[in-house]
Amino acid sequence: MQSIETKTVIVDGSPINTLQAGDFATPPILFLHGKAFQAKTWQELGTLAAVINAGYSTLALDLPGFGNSPEAAIGPEKVIIEVMNAAGIERAIIVGPSMGGKIALELALNNPDKIAGLVLIGAVGVKENQARLSELPSGSLIIWGENDQISNPENGKILNREISDSRLVVFKDAGHPCYLEQPELLHKTLVDFVNTMVR
Repeated sequence: MQSIETKTVIVDGSPINTLQAGDFATPPILFLHGKAFQAKTWQELGTLAAVINAGYSTLALDLPGFGNSPEAAIGPEKVIIEVMNAAGIERAIIVGPSMGGKIALELALNNPDKIAGLVLIGAVGVKENQARLSELPSGSLIIWGENDQISNPENGKILNREISDSRLVVFKDAGHPCYLEQPELLHKTLVDFVNTMVR
């Protein structure tokens, strides 16, 4: 298995902490995180290992103000683009839960050339971007917890309706952090999706 390395990327003078594995020869899976979490959440959950074992490169980053990344003078979208550029990543499959889902959604809307695929998990910010949702990449994967009390499952249905050829997967008996509650299902669902996008 490819080893996971901790690398610091300087963006606009601010150190951004990342976890990286692979050579990024094919579009890697780039993980964002929710408000109470950080890059190492994905490592501790086994998600990074799952995608590496499936043969994919990956990068997870601490967004500015979270984990080991201090606040930055520029917004998270710009930070993500600069981290991708520094790592030599032209396009990535972006995975965003909750707050990270909102960032991923807006990143995809504003920088479609950087997106190879999109995975939104219990994303917030759906209704405020509803007028543009049809611009999101076709074939996106949408994951929601059946009992999500933070971002209503109706938001998942809205995304599924507005994004062409998208797939909605509802995790039964799961709340907002459905990926934390059912990681094995997440890993299977995610790897199956990436297999269809990359191979």
